[in-house]
Amino acid sequence: MSVDYQTYNYEPISGLIEMLARTGKKYDIDKIKRAFVKADMLHAGQFRVSGDAYISHPIAVAEIVAGLELDTDSICAALLHDTVEDCSDKVDCEGIRQEFGEEVAMLVDGLTKLVYLKIEDKDEAEIENLRKMFLAMSKDIRVIFIKLCDRLHNMRTLDAKPEPKRRVTALETMHVYAPLAHRLGMQRIKQELERHALSYLDPIGFEEVQRDIDKKYGNNINFIENTKDNVASKLGEYNVKFTLEGRVKSTYSIYKKMYNQNKSFDEIYDFYAIRIIVDTELECYTVLGIIHEMYKSLPGRFKDYISTPKPNMYRSLHTTVIGRDGIPFEVQIRTWDMHHVAEYGVCAHWKYKSGAASANEIDQKLQWVAKLLDSDSDMHDPDEFLRSLKIDMFHDETFVFTPKGDVIVLPQGATLIDFAYAIHSAIGNKMVGAKINGAIATIDSSPKNGDIVEIITSGASRGPSRDWLKIVKTGEARGKIRQWFKKEKRAENIVVGKAEVERELKKYNRAYTESQLEDIVSAVASRIGITSGDDLYNTVGYGGLSVTKLASKLKDEFERTVTVPQESERITEVSQLKTVEKPKHHHSQSGIVIDGADGCQVKFAKCCNPLPGDNVVGFITKGFGVSIHKADCPNVINGMQREADRDRFVSAWWEVGAEWEKTSFEAFIQIYCRDTIGLLANVSVALADMRVSVISISSQKCQNDSTILNLSISCKNTDHVNSIVSRLKAIDGVVDVIRGFA
Repeated sequence: MSVDYQTYNYEPISGLIEMLARTGKKYDIDKIKRAFVKADMLHAGQFRVSGDAYISHPIAVAEIVAGLELDTDSICAALLHDTVEDCSDKVDCEGIRQEFGEEVAMLVDGLTKLVYLKIEDKDEAEIENLRKMFLAMSKDIRVIFIKLCDRLHNMRTLDAKPEPKRRVTALETMHVYAPLAHRLGMQRIKQELERHALSYLDPIGFEEVQRDIDKKYGNNINFIENTKDNVASKLGEYNVKFTLEGRVKSTYSIYKKMYNQNKSFDEIYDFYAIRIIVDTELECYTVLGIIHEMYKSLPGRFKDYISTPKPNMYRSLHTTVIGRDGIPFEVQIRTWDMHHVAEYGVCAHWKYKSGAASANEIDQKLQWVAKLLDSDSDMHDPDEFLRSLKIDMFHDETFVFTPKGDVIVLPQGATLIDFAYAIHSAIGNKMVGAKINGAIATIDSSPKNGDIVEIITSGASRGPSRDWLKIVKTGEARGKIRQWFKKEKRAENIVVGKAEVERELKKYNRAYTESQLEDIVSAVASRIGITSGDDLYNTVGYGGLSVTKLASKLKDEFERTVTVPQESERITEVSQLKTVEKPKHHHSQSGIVIDGADGCQVKFAKCCNPLPGDNVVGFITKGFGVSIHKADCPNVINGMQREADRDRFVSAWWEVGAEWEKTSFEAFIQIYCRDTIGLLANVSVALADMRVSVISISSQKCQNDSTILNLSISCKNTDHVNSIVSRLKAIDGVVDVIRGFA
């Protein structure tokens, strides 16, 4: 179909063309117009849920991409990114390649493969989507730049979607795309994604934090401007060339500190911040000295990310000081180059080279992607891949030094073994011990920011221990340990793997021959794409695949291969009845069974501290799993009266015979007593005799010479706490003891 490009209506992209003109860069406007025409024609007659013409979405994505100052091919790919997926009967990647070239086709193909990621579903197909994403990133980083822009516009227009779809998309954004933007250093996009996602996941919490922000900002509306004026005046005296910016901390950042770190709004010391941008690195430290001369700094609140950059390339000086009005605020000091990297991350490095950054530079910035893909090469377990992804990519970082002063970046909670393998696989394989700041430390210790770690190695390469696989936190370390066992200990791996498989088959209480075992294992290996039974044993033996992940397939093949003896087929009426009556429950590692919710995250409510033996009920929180309450908890009673919350309560009960029965729970008790000397000591002795751990204790003075002791204790279940209450009631001076609410 011929197109008259001269008379075509380009009004929908006039804003995009103006944006490109303002950058001063040389864009191929004709090629961009042709891409628009192609997309406009292919999407003709298609509409978004909001009722807008579908072409409005790729245009909006292209405008966000243009705001990042990416190249012509990236903008063309943004305009065409949905054509292959949504118009596959009219166009394919080969057609895109013929019209717009290899690079545009490659970008569109990469974006087409990044289908929706159901982050709550850990099936192999969904994990494969994550692998595709990182593989596409490793080939061309522009794929993920455009994908983040696509997700940003979808979040901006998410109101048009039905509520269940909004929640799924918001969860996916919060768990994958926002952390990915953070890992790439793209803070502007990350913060907007988090803000939109939070507003859908927890609208009540979002509104509460927003109200607190508006109230605090309203009470001190001139604080930032006055502070900027004071700082500008002082810097002017030193003839420093600078630019000043002010900001209020983002809603999500405050929400996370309040709810994850259990802080009150008043404990957010970096609510206000000013940013000082200068020309040189030396001026950054000069300005830091001037700021500390003007204001009193808060101890422990200074961070030098210039000498020790974050893994996402972020560099700045951070210090928190007290203003003249007694209001704390953060000061960020950086150069213009640092500022662009802080705003755009890897994208800033890419665009500074006008789309022609050296392969070595980009590879260096994306080493973590290569490591993730490398550690995954021998991993057959999708849950294990997701676990490694969350630790390696989404956790906060710890900066640790080698004795030579080199910085090794680890996820928070990583061990000294992870540190050794982060240096080199040979160091990890020869590791026999370690020192932290000169003192001997156990190899499972977790170093802290600024620690100097020395790895002690043995000349003889004895290799790692299999137990290390249970200790290490990073996918890189786990992958290197597996590689060593895979290469050096195949015969041993086969023995270990076979023993684990046979242990699983023993659960079926049925004899089998060695020949039948070979048939079973070979069939399972074939089903999961492994060449032979020995290769399957080897994979299980070196830790590449957990035997629990094979349980259902082993059972299928076992039932097919090993026939049931005739006498075993006869069952009594009683056993039939038990089989029929046995409920099909959804289990949780917490020991709580949730009706109709399999594998969900469970947390115990702090307001009532439920114990095994209590009647409990679950409350579906917005974005953070199911909260378990006592059935008589005041919050439950009040919530049942609110129509908006009534449907979020679900049936829950304690699972009998679960592993959690060996663990302890927190209970809150109140002791009403006469104010007598030695009473607290008697209570402490009684608890010690019962081997009860006290988590916290406080007292409350009442009228008539009476006192209330509030105790938080560790106990097993309701029977245990009842026996503790009975014992405490027998103490002289104790009037009553009740189990209360925190």
